[in-house]
Amino acid sequence: MNVKDIINPANLVYEKTTVMNDTPMHYCPGCSHGVVHKLLGEIIQEMDIQDKTIGVAPVGCGVFAYKYLDIDWQQAAHGRAPAVATAIKRLLPDRYVFTYQGDGDLAAIGTAETIHACSRGENIVFIYINNGIYGMTGGQMAPTTLPGMKSTTSPKGRDEKLEGHSLDMSKLLMHLDGVCYVTRQSVHTVASVRKTKRAIRKAFEYSMMNKGASVVEIVSTCSSGWRMSPADSNTWMEEHMFPVYAMGDLKDIE
Repeated sequence: MNVKDIINPANLVYEKTTVMNDTPMHYCPGCSHGVVHKLLGEIIQEMDIQDKTIGVAPVGCGVFAYKYLDIDWQQAAHGRAPAVATAIKRLLPDRYVFTYQGDGDLAAIGTAETIHACSRGENIVFIYINNGIYGMTGGQMAPTTLPGMKSTTSPKGRDEKLEGHSLDMSKLLMHLDGVCYVTRQSVHTVASVRKTKRAIRKAFEYSMMNKGASVVEIVSTCSSGWRMSPADSNTWMEEHMFPVYAMGDLKDIE
């Protein structure tokens, strides 16, 4: 007998979203990407927009997002997701269009595309995963790497006199007139996961109200790039990332 046959539906606490398939994920243990994928799947299912949602996949650890969520996807060249999403949304304005990008994709090679799409007020959603490092290519320093933070290209820690200051994209984007919503969240606790889910859903709703661009930054860990265990990575993120990238809404034009 199947387990589902003996479970009383009234006692069901959690069920996997049908928008996510059963493809094994390639992410490292403790990686935040899987949690964010789950939230996207749940939101899309709850809003009943699976056939109306189009994601734009990046270059980086999140490149295979299209393998795990059963929605329409378009792969973009490194950093060009905002430009591709702009074209999709303008051609298909009745679709929910979002980019899924890491800090290397959105805040480094894609800085220009991000800024101009936001400045134009494109009705798209930016899901921005910020772990302060290049995770996929070996743990090099990123624009978001913290002062003093070690990486393979800053083994003694980021030196602001040599490598400059950390780039806070959300604080930069919030000042653009075309941006209606900017929030910074995380997914390292149950409470934070719930807040992030509400934030992503709000961003999706705003995109169909033609309010402009929405940015949902999710401060995340990179256990492999940081050379830490998942538990230690969460602690390090709370102690070091959060003071620089503080949680909460930065802009919300209701």
